[in-house]
Amino acid sequence: MKSPRVVVTGAGGFVGEAVVFRLLLDRKFLPVAAARGPTRLSGLCPVVTLDLAAPGVMPVLNDVQVVVHAAARVHVMSETAADALAMYRKINVDGTLSLARRAATSGVARFIFISSIKVNGESTVIGNSFQADNPAAPVDPYGVSKYEAEEGLRQLSRESGMEVVIIRPPLVYGPGVKANFLSMMRWLDKGIPLPLGAISNQRSLVAIGNLVDLIVTCLEHPAAANQTFLVSDGEDLSTTQLLRRLALALGKKSRLVPVPQWLLTLGASLVGKQAAAKRICGSLQVNIDKNRDVLGWIPPISVDRAMRQTADYYLDKQTK
Repeated sequence: MKSPRVVVTGAGGFVGEAVVFRLLLDRKFLPVAAARGPTRLSGLCPVVTLDLAAPGVMPVLNDVQVVVHAAARVHVMSETAADALAMYRKINVDGTLSLARRAATSGVARFIFISSIKVNGESTVIGNSFQADNPAAPVDPYGVSKYEAEEGLRQLSRESGMEVVIIRPPLVYGPGVKANFLSMMRWLDKGIPLPLGAISNQRSLVAIGNLVDLIVTCLEHPAAANQTFLVSDGEDLSTTQLLRRLALALGKKSRLVPVPQWLLTLGASLVGKQAAAKRICGSLQVNIDKNRDVLGWIPPISVDRAMRQTADYYLDKQTK
């Protein structure tokens, strides 16, 4: 019997590549990697070209059962585009819906969209987590574009019958992570003192292995159809706890100075870094009870194990 074909977009990126590698290991599905440029997956599975900015550069989706859409114009901390929303919409809304319409007309049964927790909003009050079915409240252009894509996909699903599954992750980390998480590892590895020893916030994160496991669960679980899920490791951490756990995974001593949170916020305001202070000191929690109730899914990888995997990969790269 022929294995079901699954097209994974953004296969040159952190999430998409991890999904393809997982499918190759499971051998239950035949992954097809869709990427805009070169990818390490060449030679391991079929690779096709996808450019969301060019409607004519779309993969053929005949004989494809599921599309996992992880490609996007990703969120950047310091957006410089004159009309950032227009730029995000071109890729994340127009490109996504163009691909989804092709999927629907090609007979694809299910379209899994990797959205963002930014659709829910930017922050929560401790103990009052975001729920999967809360009203959307995006703030920045990236979050707005992801929400608009979600709404377009839901409408397309009603019109075509193609099932749509939406997954909204918070910050994703794991082996090969870049951006701010990589910077944190570098600071800890070098033993740089950080004024972050007294942060009492709570933030949800998700290890790449846990996110991929939920995506794979949603490939064929009948109850996933036309649902929206949040995802996390199931254990929230303060910034201080995160740094201490990560330092332990790196085999380093965390040099965290207990500067009062109010003083950090004041100092950041004086130098125009309010947004950075909000990310460091603010809370963002997600509730994943729906995943257990609807899918029977709980995160298979603990925070400490995920931290060790991330740290081991980082340390191995430093020796090469």
